Amino acid sequence: MSPPPVDSDGELALRAARGDERAFTLLMRKHKEGLYRFVRRYVGDADEAYDLLQESFAGAWRGLDRYDPARPFEVWLRRVALNKCRDWSRRRFVRRLVRGVGAEPAELEAAPDPGSSPEAALVEAEALRRLDRAVADLPPALKEPLILTALEGLSQQEAAALLGVSVKAVETRVYRARRRLAEITGAALRDGEG
Repeated sequence: MSPPPVDSDGELALRAARGDERAFTLLMRKHKEGLYRFVRRYVGDADEAYDLLQESFAGAWRGLDRYDPARPFEVWLRRVALNKCRDWSRRRFVRRLVRGVGAEPAELEAAPDPGSSPEAALVEAEALRRLDRAVADLPPALKEPLILTALEGLSQQEAAALLGVSVKAVETRVYRARRRLAEITGAALRDGEG
């Protein structure tokens, strides 16, 4: 016996656009983990990322009539999530202005290496939290191409198409993001040592 045929994302999206909730559920299951990682890296907070993931899927459901099945569904879905992340960043910026202070993201869970000493695990977990905060605090123009290429594994061409910029712009922004992260994490290390 052969396994039942697997519908492509495009076919599932077309069925979902016609009201087939089961087809959309299959799409959510297939893309939930990768999309969560993307959003989590963008916002730097696990709880906020989960909420934004739900908003992204709700927005995708409402916007299925705008999906072009000739294009990869995953890229379209990531674009929906990217827009939700940008909205979140704008709301966060306004809250900071109103409050007059920068709200720090909630403490991030970092799974320590079970083979390392408790002290080393603590240092590693703190370094990961600093890096997550630093990535989350990058300006969107630097953060988005960095996450898409370095963390999500998209090529520069794919990231450029998703962001609507040139490949050279992606290359330049990733370079600047990495340089900024090196400056931020280097300064944090120097401050922690002194």
